[in-house]
Amino acid sequence: MFTKEKIKDLHYSVSGKISAKDMQAAADKILTEFGKKAKMRGFRPGHIPLSILRTQHNASAWSEAVDKALNNDLQEYIKEKHLRLAAQPKVDFKGFEIGKDVEYSMEFDILPNMPEIDLSKITVTKKVTKLDEKEVETALENIRKSRSVAEKQDEKYKAANGDVAVIDFKGFVGKEAFEGGEAKKHHLILGSGAFIPGFEDQIIGHKTGDEFDVNVTFPKEYHAEHLAGKKARFEVKVHEVRKHILPELNDDLAKEVGHESVEKLKEHIRKIINAQYEDAAQREMRNELLEVLGEKVKMDLPQSLVEQELNMAKQEHDAQHQHCDDKNCKDHKWDEKKEKKEAEQRVKLGLVLAEWGTAHKVEVTRDDMQQAIWAEASRYPDPKQIFDFYNKNQNAVAMMRGMLFERKALDAMLKHVKHKEKSVSAKELFEQAPVK
Repeated sequence: MFTKEKIKDLHYSVSGKISAKDMQAAADKILTEFGKKAKMRGFRPGHIPLSILRTQHNASAWSEAVDKALNNDLQEYIKEKHLRLAAQPKVDFKGFEIGKDVEYSMEFDILPNMPEIDLSKITVTKKVTKLDEKEVETALENIRKSRSVAEKQDEKYKAANGDVAVIDFKGFVGKEAFEGGEAKKHHLILGSGAFIPGFEDQIIGHKTGDEFDVNVTFPKEYHAEHLAGKKARFEVKVHEVRKHILPELNDDLAKEVGHESVEKLKEHIRKIINAQYEDAAQREMRNELLEVLGEKVKMDLPQSLVEQELNMAKQEHDAQHQHCDDKNCKDHKWDEKKEKKEAEQRVKLGLVLAEWGTAHKVEVTRDDMQQAIWAEASRYPDPKQIFDFYNKNQNAVAMMRGMLFERKALDAMLKHVKHKEKSVSAKELFEQAPVK
C-alpha cells in the first residue's frame, strides 16, 4: 500500500515500498503457475523444481509480480478514496534490483466531480427553413443531366459551356514542349474546371475541325513546381463537339430512378431536402448547446488530458503545415496560448458529454457504427478500402465510437432544453451549420 501521498487539485503523487520477501513470494507463485505447463529437457511437465525456474525465469516473473503489486496498490487506493483515474499513471522506481526492496513513486490525475447542469434553464434556437420548390426543380434537372446523352454535332455547331469537346492538345512553355502536356482525342467537359483556369473558356465558340492556340498561365500553387506560375501555349485541334441532350421529364424517367411517376419522384425529393434541413438544424443546435455548456460549466481539468489533447492538436498542425515556410504560412503559426485554451475547452466538453451520456444510459449500438462506416465509405470511389481500414484499425473504430457517443449524448441533452424557432433561408441554414 502507498505510504506517502501528496495531493494538489486533481493531481496525486504517491509512493510506497514492497519488501523483497513479498516480491519473491509473488514471483514464486507466477513461476509455479508457469512451471505447470512449461516444457524443459530432463523434467516432466509440472515437475520442474522452483530453483531451476528461478534460475532461468526469475527476472521476468519478478517484473510481472511488480506490475501486479503496483496495480493492486493503485486499485485499492482509488477504491478506498472513491477516485476515478483520468489517464494511465506514471511510475518511477528508485532503483530496481531483483532481491531488494522495491521503492517507487506514482503520479496520476483523477476525473473531477461533475457540477450539476440544469438543462431546463438553457434555450437553443432551432432554425426552420421552408422548402423552396426551386430546389425540387434543381434536383429534377440534375437527374435529367445525369441521364443525358452526349450527341455528336455537325461542323457548324459552336461549342458551348457544358458540351464535350474531343480535342488534341500539346503544351509549350516558351518554345519547349513540356512533359505531360500532350494528349490525343481527349474528352473535355467545358466548364468542368478540369483544366488550367482559362483553358476551357478558350475552347467555347470553336467548331469541329478548328485548329488554334490557347494561352494560359499556370497557377502559382500548381502541383508541378517547374510549371507553377509559368505562361504556357497549347496547340489545340477540335475533332468533334458533343452536346448533352437531356431526357424529357416524364413518368418513364421517374421509373428509371425507381419511382412510379414524376409526382412520386417529387415527393421523394421533398422528403430528402426536408431531412437535410432537419439534419442541418440539429447540427446548429448541437453547436449552440456546446457553446453554452462551454461557458456555463466551471470545473477543474486533469492536466494530463489537456496535455494529451494539446499534443494531438500540435501533431495535426505540424502534419498539415510541414511543407510551409514562414512566408506562405505566417497566418498558421502555432499559438500555444490559444491552442491550450481550445484544448481545455475540448477536454471539458468531452468530460461533460461522457459523464452525462453515461449517467443517462446513452449507448452506441452496432447499427449506429455500421451506418456511420457506411456513410463514410460512400464518400469514396472505393468503399471497400474504408471498410478494410476500419476492420484493421481499432483506434479508428474507437474514435468513431467516441464521436457517435458524444453526438448521441448531445441529441439526448437537446430533448431537455428549451427551444425557440427562427425562420431562415436554406442558404443561411447551411452556411451556419458546420459538421461537428
